[in-house]
Amino acid sequence: VDRPPKKFRANCSACDIVTLSPHKKEEKNKKSQRQKITLIEMPSPAQPANSTEAPDEETEENDQSEQILQSGSVTMTKAKHVIHCLTIVGQIEGHYILPPQNKTTKYEHVIPQLVAIEQDPSIEGLMIILNTVGGDVEAGLAIAELISGMKKPTVSLVLGGGHSIGVPLACSAKQSFIAPSATMTVHPVRMNGLVLGVPQTLSYFDRMQERIVRFVTENSQISSKDFRQLMMNTGELVMDVGTVLDGEKAVETGLIDHLGGLNEAIACLYEMIEGSSKPNEKSKTHSKAGGKKKK
Repeated sequence: VDRPPKKFRANCSACDIVTLSPHKKEEKNKKSQRQKITLIEMPSPAQPANSTEAPDEETEENDQSEQILQSGSVTMTKAKHVIHCLTIVGQIEGHYILPPQNKTTKYEHVIPQLVAIEQDPSIEGLMIILNTVGGDVEAGLAIAELISGMKKPTVSLVLGGGHSIGVPLACSAKQSFIAPSATMTVHPVRMNGLVLGVPQTLSYFDRMQERIVRFVTENSQISSKDFRQLMMNTGELVMDVGTVLDGEKAVETGLIDHLGGLNEAIACLYEMIEGSSKPNEKSKTHSKAGGKKKK
């Protein structure tokens, strides 16, 4: 083959036109086919060829981690039953924002969660973990009323402490547990800030306190008389009025149903979910002492 003139070769170079022999074309085609086969046979390291569940498991773990960071709760889907774990820790924040250094549970975050749990058909039960010093009375009562009005099985577990408004929260579940080392402080209603020294203020305190007494006695086995005695005790706290109950004493007084830890609480919740806990469920009838009877 005669070589093209210099002018034609310059144009070919500028246009990137290359003339290959038939032998070289065949080698290039085989090489490209081998590359294609290699790409098909070697899967991506991020997604193994024989595993389709890994991405789903990783996504689920990320969702649970995000749920814990955002709301302090988690829905356990890989256990025997699907239950939602809700934590109420620190101080319950109500209508006023507390300082940033305080560990708080915001009631505007908890209330929508409780509504969603009650409406979600995939969630079979609710576990409430309590370690709170108390907080806003109306916010705490609002959360407690929602929990007590749920149809799904609910179990509360007091760890560390369930003080002040944490007492109604612990009693709000259908079954309540307390760890042996945990404590609960029962005391009268308090108010911070400016208080007018007039009879109307004392009357308001008395009515608010009556709301707490009524809720606790309706959702536990303690009588109104015994609960008021614990609340007005002056011989135990040095700088305050009230009573501090450890785990065993809280069960003896009827304020809490059972003494136990996480294992016992989860076992009780599973039993309620499976429908074999009818003898342990709380009824709506009251005993002569004022506390709830159990079926």
